[in-house]
Amino acid sequence: MMNGGGMGGGLFGSGLLFILLIIAIVGVFIWMMRSNPKGAGGSPTHNTNNHALDRLKEWLAKGEITEEEYDRLKRKLEQ
Repeated sequence: MMNGGGMGGGLFGSGLLFILLIIAIVGVFIWMMRSNPKGAGGSPTHNTNNHALDRLKEWLAKGEITEEEYDRLKRKLEQ
């Protein structure tokens, strides 16, 4: 008869399916985080350098730093 045999198999099957689903979700999440950490611009270091260079350009344009200071700081950032 099907009094308990069908239930036991069904629970095992759904439990296994649930575990596989959780593993798949975690795997996709990890893959997404590793594949593109800071958007389409590339590595986080590259984006940080671009942001710093943009700030230097702003400071130069506002007259807050001289061209010599700009060149010196830019060389430091590119190291």
